Amino acid sequence: MCTELVHIGFGNVIAVNRVIAFLSVNQQPIKRLIREAREKGLLIDATHGRKAKAAILFDTGHMVLAAVTAETIAHRLATASMASEEKVELGSA
Repeated sequence: MCTELVHIGFGNVIAVNRVIAFLSVNQQPIKRLIREAREKGLLIDATHGRKAKAAILFDTGHMVLAAVTAETIAHRLATASMASEEKVELGSA
């Protein structure tokens, strides 16, 4: 099984196969989830002191805060998957 990684800013990457959701942090229910993850010790702050714009929820219960938006991360994931599909097509020809 291949682990696909995506860059979330400042040299940080995440394993996409463990991600449940990319969330925007400007909603009260998400802020509550972030607070609960912090209290449980399951929060990873990857913002490097910047304002958090996205929260990434993992299947392990961990949550990562990123300084880039959820849309940006999704776009990076889409372009990375398109590039890997092209590599597969080129390799099979």
